[in-house]
Amino acid sequence: MDGRQLRVRLRGVAALAAGLVALTACGGGGGGGDADAEGGDKAASATRSVKHDAGTAEKVPDRPKRIVSVSVTMTGHLLALDAPVIASQATPPSVITDKQGFFTQWSDAAAENSVKVAYQGFEPDVEKVLALKPDLIVGASSGAENAEKFYDKLSAVAPTLLYRHDDVSWQDLTGRLGKDLGLEKRASEVVAAHDKRVGEVKAAITVPKQSAALVRDNQSAMTVFTPESAQGRLLTSLGFTVLEPSAGKGQTQGGRSDFAEFSQEKVADTAKDSSLLFVSHTPEEIAAATARPVWKDLAAVKDKRVYDLGLDTFRLDYYSAGNLIDKIEKAFG
Repeated sequence: MDGRQLRVRLRGVAALAAGLVALTACGGGGGGGDADAEGGDKAASATRSVKHDAGTAEKVPDRPKRIVSVSVTMTGHLLALDAPVIASQATPPSVITDKQGFFTQWSDAAAENSVKVAYQGFEPDVEKVLALKPDLIVGASSGAENAEKFYDKLSAVAPTLLYRHDDVSWQDLTGRLGKDLGLEKRASEVVAAHDKRVGEVKAAITVPKQSAALVRDNQSAMTVFTPESAQGRLLTSLGFTVLEPSAGKGQTQGGRSDFAEFSQEKVADTAKDSSLLFVSHTPEEIAAATARPVWKDLAAVKDKRVYDLGLDTFRLDYYSAGNLIDKIEKAFG
């Protein structure tokens, strides 16, 4: 090998070494994820495209480290996945929240993870989100905190993923989030733990022979959650027969199949002999509802087949689903 060939080869080796050093530098950084748990070593700077319910987000980090949730509903799903949520939208404090406006079913988990209030209210405060320096924003494309019309502004701050949560089970949403955030293993563990608990409680309870009417009293109307609702699916998995409202007698919103609304005059005709399981009421509200003339003569009221499923059961996530199961076990165990 002459001197010129040797110099060319050495330059090639040097270039390769420099490239390896650069790749190693880019690949540094911590962060717990499924890749770490399984011995992987993905580069912290790696990004990808993710399709969500408001479009496709580019440059989504494989390992987000600073997630800001612009949906108080989505926050519970993220916390169950141990996602790195640093701050969340909060609602005005009420009977279903803590003093910050975080839902009570996961407020302890938020405290344990030092989750801050990003802002309070249903419209995203983009400036406050920007100040938090997120590397990923997660929000909703349904419900009161629907952020679709703010999507462009939020996307200018960080890659943004928006999801519908009104027409999907929390298990399916958890699986989707797990895939999109690189937390598939944790998502599987969460759903498996829930399924195990369902099996244990199903074997330990005695369900009523009558169907279960999942109801919400709106004073001027009555909402009945169908077997297709998240609540209905959970009760079905526990062995209950969930009341299917009579077709054509109730009104749905936006073609949804998870609930129907009836006038108070149709309460008796709708509920018939079903046991009444109240979704998201205080005990005082349940007492007031069942004392009304249209309710008090129902078979379930006379036979004391009226059950309180808890205040946090209007929207189910891993935490509120667990609380609902606890209520069922206590009432029917």
